[in-house]
Amino acid sequence: MSTFDERESAFENKFAHDAEMVFKADARANKLLGLWAAELLGKTGADADAYALEVIKADFEEAGHDDVIRKVAADLGDKATDDEIRAKRATCLATAKTQLFEEH
Repeated sequence: MSTFDERESAFENKFAHDAEMVFKADARANKLLGLWAAELLGKTGADADAYALEVIKADFEEAGHDDVIRKVAADLGDKATDDEIRAKRATCLATAKTQLFEEH
């Protein structure tokens, strides 16, 4: 294998790894957001975990995170505004990235 091929392979591997880490961070952020929302809804234990899974699944409806925000906002009603939910998700994403970094 030539040096060029090795470099190309290294870049492809890094790209795949980075894409995987973004996916994992988004999923974890959605889980953390779901657990936060579950707490506001009075859910605990297995009910909170099940709700967090619903929030994770909501992210597969369309590109971006608006689908997650819409789901959580609809479920929370007047318990939180869209802006509060977006701010909380941003915090959750930062936490998720930190957690993933510490695990690797």
